[in-house]
Amino acid sequence: MLTAYDLPLARLLDEAGVDIILVGDSLGMVALGYPTTVPVTMEEMLHHTKAVRRGVSQALLVGDMPFMSFNVSREETVKNAGRFLKEAGCDAVKLEGRLGSRDWVAAVRAILEAGIPVLGHLGLTPQTAGWVGGFKVQAKTAEEAEKLLEAALELEALGCFGIVLECVPAQVAQAVSQKLRIPTIGIGAGAHCDGQVLVTQDLLSLTGSFHPPKFIRTFTRLDQIILKALREFKEAVQDGSFPSAEESYSMPEDEWKRLLSNPRSYS
Repeated sequence: MLTAYDLPLARLLDEAGVDIILVGDSLGMVALGYPTTVPVTMEEMLHHTKAVRRGVSQALLVGDMPFMSFNVSREETVKNAGRFLKEAGCDAVKLEGRLGSRDWVAAVRAILEAGIPVLGHLGLTPQTAGWVGGFKVQAKTAEEAEKLLEAALELEALGCFGIVLECVPAQVAQAVSQKLRIPTIGIGAGAHCDGQVLVTQDLLSLTGSFHPPKFIRTFTRLDQIILKALREFKEAVQDGSFPSAEESYSMPEDEWKRLLSNPRSYS
């Protein structure tokens, strides 16, 4: 699973054979410049998801429900989840869950009862990172790991088709994956989950200069490739080598001469 927020990247991910494309609320930080994912709105999510949908023909498309789109009321929760399918063409939605929150469990249940597929999300949940001590590894104690497993089993029992496990010890993720019948998708959760997810811009090195978490592998430095091309374009414009004659259009010679012969124009 990888993320996409626009049509061009969605097409590439789909062509590459990525199984699941997630329009994550990470777009707030990666594409919109917000300091966290919390400010992202439903309208922003739907806008980007519609663009991604136009580039996807094979992958499962999942929309990430933003903060306060599913934890206000049952009616608002179902309505917002439904908009991802009706308006943006998603196949499913993803919800971040806070351990011990019965309101969150009720939201998942309501969405599933409405006939909307749900991908769960446990461990580090950026929308509510303040509740778990910030952006750090979760389920590091036996008690916390037990709670995580209980929550995962409950999501499975409710009917979720899979669960994202973010920033949990590899041993815990492996144990949870072995207990569940549904697939787990890890991010910072070791190699024993059933699948893996990254923010695509992270693996391409397109998120700017920052200190990435240890679980991010940069597969190519696309930022350097793009920067080189941009500088070459600037230089070519400045030295006059772009556009060349081959990159320009021309008027037939007789038409150009006729134009020049008219004293009211161009001469």
